[in-house]
Amino acid sequence: MAELFVKQAKQYADARPSYPPQLFQFIASKTPSHSLVWDDGTGSGQAAKSLAMLYKNVIATDASEKQLEFAAKLPNVRYQHTPSTMSMAELEQMVAPQGTVDLVTIAQALHWFDLPTFYEQVRWVLKKPHGVIAAWCYYLPRVSDAVDTVLDQFYSTDVSPYWDPARKLVDNIYRSIDFPFEPVDGADHTGPFEFVTETLMDLDDFLTYIKSWSAYQTAKEKGVELLGEDVVRKFKLAWGEDGQKVAKFPIYLRIGRAGDA
Repeated sequence: MAELFVKQAKQYADARPSYPPQLFQFIASKTPSHSLVWDDGTGSGQAAKSLAMLYKNVIATDASEKQLEFAAKLPNVRYQHTPSTMSMAELEQMVAPQGTVDLVTIAQALHWFDLPTFYEQVRWVLKKPHGVIAAWCYYLPRVSDAVDTVLDQFYSTDVSPYWDPARKLVDNIYRSIDFPFEPVDGADHTGPFEFVTETLMDLDDFLTYIKSWSAYQTAKEKGVELLGEDVVRKFKLAWGEDGQKVAKFPIYLRIGRAGDA
């Protein structure tokens, strides 16, 4: 998974959306204690910097050293490069001892993980029974009718052959992803719960966002430039004369607690 994002790490850091405060406030309201978070698959720290405002300490891990280079440095966030798959001994050494973590978060990354192994580790580090796991993905941004039409066609036709099969879990907004946890207090299911994040983009920002897709990099390595002149022309025509537009990214959250198991 990590190697898919190495070559476009700066584009990822520059172009990917941040997440809305409402998302983190909702998650934080479900953890009785706010001492320690493990943000796995942190990438360039988009979620970690928001979690750092609500929790005393954040351990933010990623298998990509290159992505971690672009993460914002904060006094209560410890960034840690880890192997793609950690042993339990490495987990204790690099992340946290057993039963000490209040919250595990995974932003736009759970679909890449070996879920049975990861969930075993989540249950090991979380406090019982109220430790919480929260994983979310976001889908294609909505900009305007014209831009959305071009983007949806581009995504489903041009880009589709270059996505890893795991991307289908995002296409299904995490409804079908294995998530064997108990509903948090006040909920009768584990999601997906929907949020929205908004960001201002000009056309260059928008194209940089597309270039941050793993599928774009995969195509490029196969000698295919997905953003060829014809495609860029279609986006320019759809974008129109406006400099910046509001891009609304829908976010889908799965959240549950460890329970006693």
